[in-house]
Amino acid sequence: MAHLDHARTDAYLARIGAARPAAPTAEALRTLHLAHLRTVPFENLSVHLGEAVTLTPQALVAKLVDRRRGGFCYELNGAFAALLGAVGFQVTLLQARGVGEGGRPGIPYDHLALRVRDARGGDWLADIGFGTHTHFPLAYGERGEQRDPGGTFRVEEADGGDLLVLRDGEPQYLLDQRPRVLRDFEAGAWYHRTSPDSHFTRSLVCSLLTEDGRLTLSGHTLTTTHGTERTRTELPTDAAVLRAYDQYFGIVLDRLPPEPVGAGG
Repeated sequence: MAHLDHARTDAYLARIGAARPAAPTAEALRTLHLAHLRTVPFENLSVHLGEAVTLTPQALVAKLVDRRRGGFCYELNGAFAALLGAVGFQVTLLQARGVGEGGRPGIPYDHLALRVRDARGGDWLADIGFGTHTHFPLAYGERGEQRDPGGTFRVEEADGGDLLVLRDGEPQYLLDQRPRVLRDFEAGAWYHRTSPDSHFTRSLVCSLLTEDGRLTLSGHTLTTTHGTERTRTELPTDAAVLRAYDQYFGIVLDRLPPEPVGAGG
């Protein structure tokens, strides 16, 4: 994967409010991971606005940094991989299949996650693109429970050399450990942008981790979570929704993405 130059790296770090790490340590990775989750939203607005999703490091970083937008897994983890590489981490792109109801895996290249090696040779599973997930990277080789503010996670061996990632005992995704490159995910990204069976074409979401919970805007419904308390606010007008995108997520739109048919708040 192409590395970012010094100026682009600094611009990216400024976008997430993080200092350039002195060394690619495990603690630096944790800091960058959490900072990203708290500043760059998980959102699928491009799917509904008819915007292209171009899987190159330059295009992904431009979207997040220059356009102040977020994205979904291919975009968020793809851009994050470029940043991590630029500050000295060794990064491997991995494909995963989300596990749905009944334990059935999704399509190949359903999800993009990252295996990251730090300066001491420690391996981590970093993932800022799976919506409500870990706040910090998981220890890649640990097979016991890993407690995180986002839940209790476990990485288990699965058939064929794959790994199964669980959250609070529920399977999240099946991870293929073979290295991939960004262009390998183009078919998966196309599917999620176009297929009526994709959860991204059937829902509209913009969500951001906060210090004590999460903010999520779906259509005209703003959901605020503080700890275990959840509040839903119905925004009365399109103008109010546009203001919410700007106020809460830093996203300035000139028009609202159309809500999918049958989508609720």
